[in-house]
Amino acid sequence: MAEGKAAGDIFKDGSVLSNPVAGLVIGVLVTVMVQSSSTSSSIIVSMVASSLLSVPLAIPIIMGANIGTSVTNTIVALMQAGDRNEFRRAFAGATVHDFFNWLSVFVLLPLEVASGYLYRLTNVIVESFHLESGESAPELLKVITDPFTKLIIQLDKSVISAIATGDKSASNKSLVKTWCKTETSLIARNVTVPSPENCTSPGLCWLDGNSTWTLENHSSTEYIEKCNHIFAGTSLYDTAVGIILLALSLLVLCTCLVLIVKLLNSVLKGQVASVIKKTLNTDFPFPFSWLTGYLAMLVGAGMTFIVQSSSVFTSAITPLVGIGVISIERAYPLTLGSNIGTTTTAILAALASPGSTLKYSLQIALCHFFFNISGIILWYPIPFMRLPIRLAKGLGNITAKYRWFAVFYLLVCFLLIPLLVFALSVAGWQYLVGICVPILALLVAVTVVNVLQAKQPRLLPQVFQSWDFLPRWMHSLRPWDNAITSMTSACGRCCCCCCCCKCCRGKDADPGEKQKPTKAMEGHDNPVSLADEENNLPADKTKQIDSSITAL
Repeated sequence: MAEGKAAGDIFKDGSVLSNPVAGLVIGVLVTVMVQSSSTSSSIIVSMVASSLLSVPLAIPIIMGANIGTSVTNTIVALMQAGDRNEFRRAFAGATVHDFFNWLSVFVLLPLEVASGYLYRLTNVIVESFHLESGESAPELLKVITDPFTKLIIQLDKSVISAIATGDKSASNKSLVKTWCKTETSLIARNVTVPSPENCTSPGLCWLDGNSTWTLENHSSTEYIEKCNHIFAGTSLYDTAVGIILLALSLLVLCTCLVLIVKLLNSVLKGQVASVIKKTLNTDFPFPFSWLTGYLAMLVGAGMTFIVQSSSVFTSAITPLVGIGVISIERAYPLTLGSNIGTTTTAILAALASPGSTLKYSLQIALCHFFFNISGIILWYPIPFMRLPIRLAKGLGNITAKYRWFAVFYLLVCFLLIPLLVFALSVAGWQYLVGICVPILALLVAVTVVNVLQAKQPRLLPQVFQSWDFLPRWMHSLRPWDNAITSMTSACGRCCCCCCCCKCCRGKDADPGEKQKPTKAMEGHDNPVSLADEENNLPADKTKQIDSSITAL
């Protein structure tokens, strides 16, 4: 709601979309803004059906939408930051989805640009069937949620599609739906035209003196029933309404997640937890143990089909991974199945499209489906190739040590990098190649050196066997953590000083009551950082007091 028109404006620039890398990051940005891969996919279908975008150019945007939809469960993992071990598991379980999508894009996007295999495969499938528009796809979860959401807000998503397809009149329309029931009728009117060539047809053209007349159809809309939601007829701008709804939804989301985690922690204890863990994380007996992961994929696909949202399903299993009920190894195939489930819903929705957009809707939905299938073939069947699990565990360990790094990761991967690439794409492909290629080459070189340092350091020169020759802030997060900790502790001291000053102004206050905040501060236990525990460093008493103030 807050960024709906901005999403339409981004899609409108066809010259930028011709660059596959720009199309990828646009798909990421738009899906992050509208928080729905279904909405971004529907915009793409509208543009393809209007001949503003070809299917090969739409495929990178679909890949970006697949990445953008994984931001929700990563945000959900932040709610378990209070406990280091829970946060380590929850963030790893959430980001395994991110790493799968990013790694799949890094491999499959260049392959698609070079060969067009997704376009060719889906085109053969679509052309081999005589397609006819069918019934609407089943709406299972929406039957429950729609009556409640329609009481709060109703949106006119056609406005976003109209902006994306170049309709200038749509930019002045509001996304908030005011009239829920309208009736449009066509009325034939007599109008004058400059010459007979401008008539609608030769049979509907006549002369009256010096004027040439013809019949033209004009549409008139009759507004019958007004909507009954909270914001119907509001004078607020769309952005203001979106910000209000965003704040309320985040408040409700955080409250529900905290309550869910507390409920799960209280219920799943003792023998109940051990039985559930054993049931969910146990493999089939040999020689069928390899089938367990594929059964988990079917479960993830089925559950996502029921709730009709991969974000809902992956966000639901993230707290379970955090408290240790589901292992990351089991959450990985569930997440992959969720990716498949959300594409089957899109295929059913595409089959219900009108005849003018049926072919394009189905082809784009199939591109999304086979992209996820290709990613699963790459990163699941061979255990050695399950890189997303290892990368997610590594990131989970980092965020457990330095919890601020989780917010940094979110901002960089889902906002700053896509915005930077989009800005370079607008400037021109020369700038994009000249800046991004050296950065990518440097990242690849650093990755190779890191792997060799861990596995075969003797193959490297003596200098590159460690990163100690660089300044510490370039190869360690500890200096950054110290700087951020000192900044937050300074803010904490400043807040405490302000509170003390306010207490001092109260002349009638009891002196005994003034000392209570100090006692409360001293009474808080200071959790020693994980890095200190690993390095067996003693905790400094002064540091404990400062950390307690920061925690408050």
